[in-house]
Amino acid sequence: MIGSLLLYGVGERMTRRFAALVIGSQSLVVFFGALVAYALAKAQGQAAHTAYLTVGIVLALLCIMAAGTLRRPWGVALGWSIEIATLISAVVVPMMFVVGLIFIALWATALVQGRKMDDMTKNFTAHDPG
Repeated sequence: MIGSLLLYGVGERMTRRFAALVIGSQSLVVFFGALVAYALAKAQGQAAHTAYLTVGIVLALLCIMAAGTLRRPWGVALGWSIEIATLISAVVVPMMFVVGLIFIALWATALVQGRKMDDMTKNFTAHDPG
């Protein structure tokens, strides 16, 4: 599986679609995680509550940006760094570790299965007589 995993570069059509769907969906979850971090920190009287919200919103916006940059060679690398940042956010909200693991699995699956679908489409169109 690791050999077929895209770490950097531009995937083809279905790979980009699947990856964009995953990372775009992740933006919502990251945003809600930022709201949780903000509310917990504010309820505990921590001064960093605004910083948690700001960092979470920036990460959510980066998710949306990554979904739009998958046609660039660095778009997939940005997606991987967002996946790592989501895992790191578990320092503030421990449940984000589980969320991060789920989205890493979805991201990897999107890249692997998208590539398989792109290969199948290439084979079909190459052998299609019409």
